[in-house]
Amino acid sequence: MTTTPHSATGSTPEPAPGTGSPSVAASGTDGSSGTDGSSGAASVPAAGNSAGTGPAADHRTGSAAAPNPDGADGPDGPDEWDVSDGSDGQDGPDKPGGPDGGADGGGGSPSAERSFARRVTDGLEPKNWIVAVTLVVGWWADGPAGLAWGAFGVVFAAVLPVLFIKYGIRRGSWADRHLGARQHRLVVMPFIVASVLLATLLMRAFDAPPELTALIASMVAAMAVLLVITVWWKVSVHSAVSSGSVVVLALTCGPLLWAGFVLVALVGWSRVSLRDHTPAQVLVGTVLGGAVAGVVFTALR
Repeated sequence: MTTTPHSATGSTPEPAPGTGSPSVAASGTDGSSGTDGSSGAASVPAAGNSAGTGPAADHRTGSAAAPNPDGADGPDGPDEWDVSDGSDGQDGPDKPGGPDGGADGGGGSPSAERSFARRVTDGLEPKNWIVAVTLVVGWWADGPAGLAWGAFGVVFAAVLPVLFIKYGIRRGSWADRHLGARQHRLVVMPFIVASVLLATLLMRAFDAPPELTALIASMVAAMAVLLVITVWWKVSVHSAVSSGSVVVLALTCGPLLWAGFVLVALVGWSRVSLRDHTPAQVLVGTVLGGAVAGVVFTALR
């Protein structure tokens, strides 16, 4: 049967030979007439699509195929580093994402803002804070020898955890290095605690600088506290590590380093902007990370 759309001028088309009256456009919303070939009704383009530019109609139901509002490529979105649990930062499947790992449509943040938040999250991720603070404290404590001990600590506190996370990504155990799903963190965090605890014991056994040993021990304590909370709630590790690092740097190098909390606030904003955490999860991570690191580092240095 020939489909006869209304003309652009609004005039009624002549009936096709042998068909009788002109075809009536089917809405696809009424069960009495659809676009199924068995009903005998003529199929017409969806409303507003006379020029062939609107969404295509389903030939079985007559309904227009709705575009995906957030540009997701599939159940997990494209393979980006970070995939969160959802807009509320709680448990759930990894959220679909656009090119920057999150949905830009449906009322989400502008793409430029999300792109900047992504760069902040990646550039100020826990690994980078750990490497920086460990090397700085090592140098401050004992010059080149302390720097060497700092590099030793970095192997256990950053390198081995990163390798473990990458191994899980290759196996398909989790999707990204930021471990958006809380359940995945419960696998990785015990490994990190064990690795950093081993570094602490070795450094104490071989007389590493006390400040550096205290720093590594504070990492163990903070991660252990975060692990317990993560059993029920996805507290922000990004915020905890950045906050603890700034506290230790300020206690070691002087009060001017308290200004580093500007970066801590920026990290927290990025985690909320990307919908990886709620403001409460960021705030709790910031307070706990700074408090635990400060108390343990001061007690053991």
